Amino acid sequence: MNLIKPKKLNKGDTIGILALSGVVRSKANILRAKKYLENKGYKVVLCENIFDKNRYLAGTDEKKVEELHRFFKDPNINMILCARGGYGIIRLLDKIDFDLIKNNPKIFAGYSDVSAIESMILIKTGLITFYSPHAQSDIGIKDISPFVEKSFFKTLTNTNELEISPDKRKAKVYYRGKCSGLLWGGNLATIVSMCGLDFIPNEPFIFFAEDLNENVYKIDKMMTQLLNIEKFRNNLQGIILGDFLDAGNKKHFDELFFEIGGKCKIPILSGFKITHAREKITLPYGAIAEFSTEEKVLRIKSYLNI
Repeated sequence: MNLIKPKKLNKGDTIGILALSGVVRSKANILRAKKYLENKGYKVVLCENIFDKNRYLAGTDEKKVEELHRFFKDPNINMILCARGGYGIIRLLDKIDFDLIKNNPKIFAGYSDVSAIESMILIKTGLITFYSPHAQSDIGIKDISPFVEKSFFKTLTNTNELEISPDKRKAKVYYRGKCSGLLWGGNLATIVSMCGLDFIPNEPFIFFAEDLNENVYKIDKMMTQLLNIEKFRNNLQGIILGDFLDAGNKKHFDELFFEIGGKCKIPILSGFKITHAREKITLPYGAIAEFSTEEKVLRIKSYLNI
């Protein structure tokens, strides 16, 4: 795969806030995110459907895709930040012009439901995107986390190698080893919802995963579903685990990933702040990465252009 590195974020750049998933429920948070980013030295534009409501969705599929295309095509927009996740992006995937995205590369960022489009952008274009905080729930809250702020801007302005360590209190080795490959994955339920599409990289990858409100047996079911796919199994080099909030029985969760590690003979390391919780990292999606369970550091090769 020929990876495309977007240009790094610079002061004075324009950030477009885009609503592709669930209905945006807090106008105040979006306007607060806009003001916050402007105070940091950036220009901010909002998509036309930012406050639209279509059942539980942020407007119609057609309008969402129209705004996505407009934001990528606009040379004055340097970065696209998703307003929120939830649900809705999988409805858009067959309507998106991925050639337009490939020909107009720029920073694209979001997490959770946004995993679906980040996965397809990588497969269809090779563009590195970012698993990052959202405008509504992270950037626009009254007391933005200093941890979120530091990781967000450091990651989006860095043209060198990036090193990320897990939380020492939560880090656990489920199977020892070291590996390298594309950093690919995201929200586990969202990734599994794409089964039936061509969504898995054709080359070696490190799978990173997190989720919320999914019981351990459902996590087991979703991991089993992915591991039943030959391409996933053959290209899987290692697993990085973020938070699985409210998953239930921690002992069963640990037993599941000890079992997966033993069967697949791949390194598995947990404790990374890839999460729906308040403190979350910003992670280059699709970049070349490596880690070892002995050193417990995720190293990500250069992923941004000057």
